[in-house]
Amino acid sequence: MPITTVASGDGLAYRPDIYCYPIQIVNVCFIGDPNQNKDGWVLVDAGMPRSAKKIIKEAEERFGTGPKAIILTHGHFDHVGAIVELIDHWNVPVYAHKLELPYLTGEADYPPADPTVEGGLISEMSPFFPHDGIDLDNRIKALPDKGIIPGMPDWKYIHTPGHTPGHISLFRENDATLIVGDAFVTVKQESLYKVVIQEQEISGPPKYFTTDWVQAEKSVKKLAALKPYLAITGHGEPMFGQSLGDNLKLLTEKFREIAIPEQGRYVNTKLH
Repeated sequence: MPITTVASGDGLAYRPDIYCYPIQIVNVCFIGDPNQNKDGWVLVDAGMPRSAKKIIKEAEERFGTGPKAIILTHGHFDHVGAIVELIDHWNVPVYAHKLELPYLTGEADYPPADPTVEGGLISEMSPFFPHDGIDLDNRIKALPDKGIIPGMPDWKYIHTPGHTPGHISLFRENDATLIVGDAFVTVKQESLYKVVIQEQEISGPPKYFTTDWVQAEKSVKKLAALKPYLAITGHGEPMFGQSLGDNLKLLTEKFREIAIPEQGRYVNTKLH
């Protein structure tokens, strides 16, 4: 996929133990303080296809070793693109929500992308994006119940369906840090121009791949109720502080105007 943002490859630590690494159009997160690495670190999401070497190089420069686990927010191609190579290289467990497992064990494919949603060139290109499930066999495990995340004792996962059935976001209460995945994003992901320049703008989940808008709206409201201070989204630059609070308030109040497309194969006309 020959699309790359101006931020690609420029990782940044937003907290001592939270490092956001953009790869082409998507972000992955390294969770762990490299200066206090006795307990290891965790990778959240696995980036674009053919990005394994970049992730491994960045991770090993930062930590000197591989992660103790990989957590997937969901299984779309841009979040699991390097997962097979990373597992082969690091031989670590991978976790996802139990409702996402059919797409990660070869049992089901995601619905195809919808190019009829308005928004720009990426929407029009979306039918060419892979939507097939992948088969990780016994290398993928279901996350435990009650929000527990293996290897991340200070964090909880929150089931945030809508974009996919088993989509999750991760939250750390003690500093109000949220790793969103694609439950909402901070760039208009449908527009090639805005994606490339990373123009910051609160938006719902990427329209072309979202299939349940009722659940998507509920998920955004659930995350906004947590009152996060820092939000790292799957697409776009992280947002924090008053700006995040104001934008989440706007998104929850005007979700149907901002997030839901006027038309599309997955849009229920009763929503409008």
